[in-house]
Amino acid sequence: MRLTWLGTVLVAISFTCIHAARAEVYPARPVRFIVPFPPGGANDTIARLLAEPLTEMLGQQFVIDNRGGANTIIGTSIVAKASPDGYTILIVPGSFAINASLYRKLPYDSRRDFVPVAMIGNGAYVVVVHPSLPVKSAAELIALAKRRPGEIRYASSGVGNVTHVAAALFNMMAGTEMLHVPYKGGGPVMIDLLAGRVSVFFSTVSTAIPQIKAGKLRVIGATTAQPSAALPDVPPVAQTGLPGYEVSGWYGILAPAGTPKAAIGRLNQAVRAVLRQPELKRQLLARGVETVDMTPEQFGGVLHAEFEKWGKVIKALNITAD
Repeated sequence: MRLTWLGTVLVAISFTCIHAARAEVYPARPVRFIVPFPPGGANDTIARLLAEPLTEMLGQQFVIDNRGGANTIIGTSIVAKASPDGYTILIVPGSFAINASLYRKLPYDSRRDFVPVAMIGNGAYVVVVHPSLPVKSAAELIALAKRRPGEIRYASSGVGNVTHVAAALFNMMAGTEMLHVPYKGGGPVMIDLLAGRVSVFFSTVSTAIPQIKAGKLRVIGATTAQPSAALPDVPPVAQTGLPGYEVSGWYGILAPAGTPKAAIGRLNQAVRAVLRQPELKRQLLARGVETVDMTPEQFGGVLHAEFEKWGKVIKALNITAD
């Protein structure tokens, strides 16, 4: 009787251990993939392109959760406060590093409340102008802006995002005084740019390509150090009038600080694997995003450099969104 009881206990313990071991395999349930933008934009599209192959590879659904608003702060704050268990992750654009210096008070610490999971890729921005503006290069834009200080109007998708600071940095380095006209999103910018109510826009490649191909806008340069693979014939601004100028719009994935290294490692390996798929690379490139292959530590190095760079730029330009 005693042996039977002991055997029952041992079987129960063994079953519990096996069950616990299986439960520890990550991911064991759906992963919430927060996009700090409304549906339809570049970040949302990229997250959805990744979610399907990640679901297939890891055997658990990656559920897109759009939490737009307040220049990404709402969605980002949700992830900062989420349980650090690997089941809530966040896609971020380059403006994540900008916001750290742009806002005096954030409901999270950009450097301490997150850990890097994977970098997705780099997205070049391009300088596009309305055809009525008589310029075909960065040098010509600079010369015209110096002849007409305060007259040329450049648009942005919002105060402090990449479309704003990229143009403000151009102004600062070139010694020009183009006038900033902020909008709430890229859609309204395009309406007014095509109508000629503003003349210049530092646009994402994906937003600009249809209008460039249709001949409705003229592209005069890429903001990256090298030409974009999506528009290989467009020279960098640094080579056509403003040496040293460089702005890259990158995309990456973060998780709450304290997320287990095992979960981070598994996610990183999965993201890097799906980014190697030729069809996904093609779809991302069509949207102006060139994929990269990085460990979490390497992506962390990129984040550190971006925090340092934009901290200095924001201070020099005296830009604030508070």
